[in-house]
Amino acid sequence: MSDPHTLTVFQGHERLLTAPLPEVLALLKTRERGAAPPLLTFDDQTGRQIDFDLRGSLQDVLERYAPAPAKTGPGRPKLGVVAREVTLLPRHWEWLEGQRGGASAALRRLIDEARKADPDGERRRAAMAATDRFLGVIAGDLPGYEEAGRALYAGNGEAFEAQLKNWPEDIRSHTLYLAAPAFAENP
Repeated sequence: MSDPHTLTVFQGHERLLTAPLPEVLALLKTRERGAAPPLLTFDDQTGRQIDFDLRGSLQDVLERYAPAPAKTGPGRPKLGVVAREVTLLPRHWEWLEGQRGGASAALRRLIDEARKADPDGERRRAAMAATDRFLGVIAGDLPGYEEAGRALYAGNGEAFEAQLKNWPEDIRSHTLYLAAPAFAENP
């Protein structure tokens, strides 16, 4: 989708900016009061809408959202390891505990193998999900929205584009940008 990581700001049906986080925060900070319709910010990788705390100066806001420095201590902080809960049946835990490196290492290996097995499929699914999230927020009231969603998940690029043809230009072009990997041919 986008590299480096970008965000996109819309005001109504108009795309104001697609840029990395610092540029987006600067725009939001300059327009934070009285925007009608409101400014909506989307993560281009996930399609999720993001809200920012814009209190304080621009420098305060930039510092608030700057990447956190790597933590020191036990574990693998440089790898970005995040602890979360996983619920499994006892037989699954028994199997995992018998694997080299323990349960966490075995789960990481299984996930990496699954991701490598179908990287194109993974990329297509991520693009579909991001496009769907974006459309759910910004295009839910546009004609052909539901049909576009069905065409997206059916992998029918022609039908998808046909549903978007009468949409506002900025929404149509950003939707096609997000959805492009969903319709890409296998190499």
